Amino acid sequence: MKLARPGHGVLFDLDGTLLDTAPDMVGALNELRMLEGLAPLPCAALRQHVSHGSARLVSVGFGLDAGDEFERLRQRFLDVYRARLASDTRPFEGMEAVLAAVESAGFAWGVVTNKPGWLTEPLLQELKLRERCACVVSGDSLPVRKPHPAPLLHAAETLGLAPAHCTYVGDAERDIQAGRAAGMRTLVAAFGYLGDGDQPATWEADGIVSTPLELLGWLGLELAA
Repeated sequence: MKLARPGHGVLFDLDGTLLDTAPDMVGALNELRMLEGLAPLPCAALRQHVSHGSARLVSVGFGLDAGDEFERLRQRFLDVYRARLASDTRPFEGMEAVLAAVESAGFAWGVVTNKPGWLTEPLLQELKLRERCACVVSGDSLPVRKPHPAPLLHAAETLGLAPAHCTYVGDAERDIQAGRAAGMRTLVAAFGYLGDGDQPATWEADGIVSTPLELLGWLGLELAA
């Protein structure tokens, strides 16, 4: 394990890494299914799709991939989800302790997500995390999204750090691809929304953490007093 150096930055994916958004995203999909006259689906079957956003959830929830009806349902899903954005969403267990340790050590931290800014910003605000983030790069902040490295490079520049002095944590292969292409150390959040077919050991990340608290070891930190 290569420990973080002084002047380090920690960047998090949002859904499935920093925050457990599945209760509200899956809840919104099932609410939409009921509005459309369909029975809800088991949450366990939908959880693994949350990191892939509204399009994947609507596709799985309604068996559609494109077309006018798909877009109608996707827009309606976003409306339902926005209305319950932070009803049951919370940081993963142990993540608040990680953030406290990061802040106590003087490390900067931020969020790089493919979630659009009109959802990312109010979600972080409602959970009282926005004012603690040194940077937030959303899916529409730049013309490209992950797995392109540009959002991560932009985040590093905002933090005033070289990419090599940053660690990126995410639960999807595109997160690791983006982080590696940006020249950052990458860690897989195995506590997130990995799917049945995911094989994180093949993603060439620097490490895999099964709980948020395991991040402390990689960062060379201890729990804040």
